[in-house]
Amino acid sequence: MSLWDELGRIGATLNQIGFDFGKYRISIYTGLTLLAVIAAMIVVARLGTKLSRRFFSRIGRLDPGQRVLGEKLVSIGIWVLVLLIGIDILGIDLTALAVFSGALGLAVGFGLQKTFGNLIAGIILLMDRSIKPGDVIAVNDGVSNTVGQVKKIGLRAVSVTTRDKKEYLIPNENLMINQVENWSYSSREVRVRVPITVALDTDLDLAERLMLQASREAARVLASPAPAAWITEFTGLGAAFEIRIWINDPEEGLANVRSDVLKRCWRLFAENGITLPNANARQVELRNLDELADTIDAMRKR
Repeated sequence: MSLWDELGRIGATLNQIGFDFGKYRISIYTGLTLLAVIAAMIVVARLGTKLSRRFFSRIGRLDPGQRVLGEKLVSIGIWVLVLLIGIDILGIDLTALAVFSGALGLAVGFGLQKTFGNLIAGIILLMDRSIKPGDVIAVNDGVSNTVGQVKKIGLRAVSVTTRDKKEYLIPNENLMINQVENWSYSSREVRVRVPITVALDTDLDLAERLMLQASREAARVLASPAPAAWITEFTGLGAAFEIRIWINDPEEGLANVRSDVLKRCWRLFAENGITLPNANARQVELRNLDELADTIDAMRKR
């Protein structure tokens, strides 16, 4: 007896252990067949998805957003095709599902509304290329402001990694309805503001030149557009400046480049005799004024 004959005999024996449901036979054999077909469908679909991802990664003329969009569309097509082939192999009559079409549509409409909304939103984001892997975005949901780099755009959510190495999974639909700042949409250049205040008796022209020198010496600051330093106001503490610099790597963070510029300003100020406001001196001055007022009141009472 050949191997095929033996397998056929085993299959016939397993098919006898079961019962009939209408025109369908439910048995151990059909159950094993169903599991085998589902397992094969998953393996084939994942293999096809992996091959499509490898294929699109080799197309250099496509930007990251176009590659992800192509991968997602091909993946959806592969899963639909594999599902239809699996149904055909199992011999399932799709017309038998017509009775359940109303209930299925109702379930999709209510239970899977958010899922399909995120799916469509993700495809739209990839098609209009407003958000791509590698972009630095700031998402404001009305409660908090999340700033990070887009690592992956999935069918349900976008993965955003912050400078704290925290990974946020933001639903695609949220990016469609909330305000989103894309710092690298049309250009990767981002302007950073660095506030600094000097004492009122300072040579303001010299202080401005030193601020620009410190900005130009910072590693991440761009030479073009050139740094600028502007006086924004005069306060009780001193003259308030705002240094405006440009960077093209916002994913590396903003606080560190501000710190770099401020430390260089501190060193240059110390070398050139530029002083910063002394809040303690102002407090002493106010305290002396209070004492003077008390003395005047005492003299009047006499």
